[in-house]
Amino acid sequence: MLLPTTMVGSYPRPRWFTYQLEGRDIFEAFKVIHHHEAYEDAVRTVVKDQELAGLDVLTDGQMNFDDYGMGIGSFLWYWYERIVGVDPVKVVHPARSKAKGTDVAMLDEVGSARVVGPVARGPVRLATMWKMAQRLTDRPIKACVGAGPVQLAMGLTYESGPIKGWRDMARALVEVFRAEIEDLVEAGCKHVQLEDLGAWVPNLTGRDDAALVLEVTNRVLEGWADRGVTTSWHFCFGNTWGSRNHGLTKGGYENALPWYRESIAQSFVIDFACREMEDARLLATLQDSRRVDVGVIDVRSLEVEQDEQVAERIRKVLRHIAAERVTLTTDCGMKQLPRYSAVGKLRAMVAGARIVREELGRS
Repeated sequence: MLLPTTMVGSYPRPRWFTYQLEGRDIFEAFKVIHHHEAYEDAVRTVVKDQELAGLDVLTDGQMNFDDYGMGIGSFLWYWYERIVGVDPVKVVHPARSKAKGTDVAMLDEVGSARVVGPVARGPVRLATMWKMAQRLTDRPIKACVGAGPVQLAMGLTYESGPIKGWRDMARALVEVFRAEIEDLVEAGCKHVQLEDLGAWVPNLTGRDDAALVLEVTNRVLEGWADRGVTTSWHFCFGNTWGSRNHGLTKGGYENALPWYRESIAQSFVIDFACREMEDARLLATLQDSRRVDVGVIDVRSLEVEQDEQVAERIRKVLRHIAAERVTLTTDCGMKQLPRYSAVGKLRAMVAGARIVREELGRS
């Protein structure tokens, strides 16, 4: 398919879906039949929104993400609460004292958790949730796996326990993530998207750490393509109530993309729409084998894009990379948006893609 459409992962919860997991295993929470039914109904609703909008590859909307701080705070906390060896009590973020500007409020909201013991896999249950979503549709459901090992490790506090720093923690988490992906692949999942903003960490710790980030992400993704799974790596500019993380992402993609030329991810998932595609020229620097999921929908704005506006964003992309290598997506997750806005944005993306496909003479 030319210019297939998808979204990054999270989606606004329906207003009536007010249940929260609050750290519980879904198998515990779903003992309450009303919680189980409401969760499945919420997933069914967001899957149908995507189908009606016309997306080609769907997600489950990550209805397991609680309404925590930072808007998308459960992106991190869902994992912190379910990794053995991490105390899920919220403490001050380790980088708080060095933060500036809008980054201060972001770090205050998300906080940190303490590492207190050896790390092991807990009840994350990605495969269980994927199967619940996939049986609701004939279209493929993409598994959104993250926050990833490096990003999680950088957000933790190391006061006690056998792991003393983020580098060792990132490596220790690799097997946790590989076990989750193994279950997904065994269940039949064909699209795995690793979501790890740890790609930006060398901006804070030194460029030598780019090698570590590459090592960790490659270990997580190694071998799945050989089993017929499409792999991608999402690293956006951050998204806290529509605000980007300025310190972490300084220099932008022009700075970071060269660090990861040896990534085995088949596609990079990156956001362009929030800057009106100003970095589109960088796509010409990617290896010929690399695909890219290009963000053409700005999730940091409530405004619903016009069809032609999206089409023009796509045209800017195709000046630098062949259409056969491009998937169209949202910049980031949509959880923080009102649902009416999210629905409109997805429809505009599909309509914009249709305009450009017709211009290219292919459907």
